[in-house]
Amino acid sequence: MRLANQWLVVVGQLRGIRIISLVLIILLLVTSCKQNESSSSAEATIEKQVVRPAFSADTAYIFVQEQVAFGPRVPGSKAQQRCAEYIQQKLKQYDASVVTQQTEVVVYNGETVPCINIVGSYNPSAKRRLLICTHWDSRPFADQDDKDRDKPILAADDAGSGVAVLLEMARQLKQKHAEIGVDLLFLDVEDYGQPEYETNQKQGDFYCLGTQYWSKNPHLPNYTAENGILLDMVGAKGATFTYEGVSMQYAPDFMKQVWKTADVLGYSNFFQKEITAQIIDDHYYINEMARIPTIDIIHRTYSTRSGFPAHWHTHRDDMDIIDKLTLKAVGETVLATVYNF
Repeated sequence: MRLANQWLVVVGQLRGIRIISLVLIILLLVTSCKQNESSSSAEATIEKQVVRPAFSADTAYIFVQEQVAFGPRVPGSKAQQRCAEYIQQKLKQYDASVVTQQTEVVVYNGETVPCINIVGSYNPSAKRRLLICTHWDSRPFADQDDKDRDKPILAADDAGSGVAVLLEMARQLKQKHAEIGVDLLFLDVEDYGQPEYETNQKQGDFYCLGTQYWSKNPHLPNYTAENGILLDMVGAKGATFTYEGVSMQYAPDFMKQVWKTADVLGYSNFFQKEITAQIIDDHYYINEMARIPTIDIIHRTYSTRSGFPAHWHTHRDDMDIIDKLTLKAVGETVLATVYNF
């Protein structure tokens, strides 16, 4: 009888274990379902928040064409003056409050050239502000090309595409006001660094001269913004934009937020979540000097030695490489960031 009683006790214990296990399984399933529901709800909330804004890639494409029609916008040229007037006129047409900085800067060879920075502001009384910027000048040398290396480039992508996206943003901001303040900053004399074919390479900060000037002398006293976005080479077919190193150093959370917005809008093939090397671009000086956490949306690739697209600093940087889908991907992503900031 003792054996039988012990067996019954064992059976009872096993049944108890099974019941407890069953209860645990049910609890795990319920918890998992709730977590999945919560995750799905969070994703739905993100998608609900990120409204796809109006952005005309056709209009942005025309804006690139109109800049290229001036010829290379090299500092000191007639094309520089004409394009500066064009940008100012467009911003005023789209109801921006326009401030123009005209100064002179010394380039790598000791020459002094005119520098024209232009700012178009929306909702100027708002305390929360977002800075969106691009350079608008053309490189005076095609030093990455095999021929005509000492001649200026048309710069359809670098930097006509960034200017075009900002101008189309201005057109949309006129029609749909943002709750925050938005400052569209067009920077000059970015691309006047020493050409690589010169043997006597000089040490110094000879790129981004307009940005360095603006960072030390902002268009408004004590100007600041919560974050900044730089656009550089954002119009070529098949462009890819990565987590650029300087951006990840100064504004990693904001960069991931912008890339998440691109994901939700369906542009993850353009905005890739891969960290690439640090580069010296306009955003570096805005971060260092103006202390505004700024990211760089810039075309990066592993298919070339430079890490930039094959048309970079060559005469191939013309209208043939501009793609409306790329303009749309960048324009919609940045506008959605503005409206959901």
